[in-house]
Amino acid sequence: MLQRFREFWTNVWAPFADLLLRLGVTPDQVTIVGTIGVMGGALWFFPRGQLLTGVLVVTAFVFSDLLDGYMARKTGTSSNWGAFLDSTLDRFGDAAIFGGLLLYYVGPHAETMLGPPRLYVYVSLACLVLGSITSYVRARAESLGMTAKVGIAERAERLVFILVATGFNGIFGLPILTELALWLLVGASGITVIQRVIVVRQQAKSA
Repeated sequence: MLQRFREFWTNVWAPFADLLLRLGVTPDQVTIVGTIGVMGGALWFFPRGQLLTGVLVVTAFVFSDLLDGYMARKTGTSSNWGAFLDSTLDRFGDAAIFGGLLLYYVGPHAETMLGPPRLYVYVSLACLVLGSITSYVRARAESLGMTAKVGIAERAERLVFILVATGFNGIFGLPILTELALWLLVGASGITVIQRVIVVRQQAKSA
């Protein structure tokens, strides 16, 4: 489903990407600006309790992940370097999103939380760490000639879930939406790590 979602929005943004190419903008530049936008939006707005604004800003810049890939394919400049840069900067963006939520839970809006605010500091941190481990397991497996693109919570699913939940939280003032999303992501990310480890173990044994 998310693959069709990516294809749809890639087609929507294609004219803008073509314009950037005509202006001499490179895919790497789009990747870097997109990451800065995601980090800025998450770390500036989330800690201030401006959740909806933060989600809208982050979402706008997340689309750069579609633009840079399209631009690289269009110009025939897809390369290992581009893939490396994109994956590396993705980790910064993901960390900023959950880091921004972590700062939200220690900020002046903490008294609006359903449960103990400090609890969600740790839950946000767990999401940040498990998300990084999930990506690392796949990258490490691929560096060893194996595959680990499995699991119930890949990066796209994690981002869509937390951004949608936090956006509706910002609209309706229901902190429980973000809190439940964080708990579910902790469980789903943990399961995904286990799934990937098992898949890699099976490949290693049969090699």
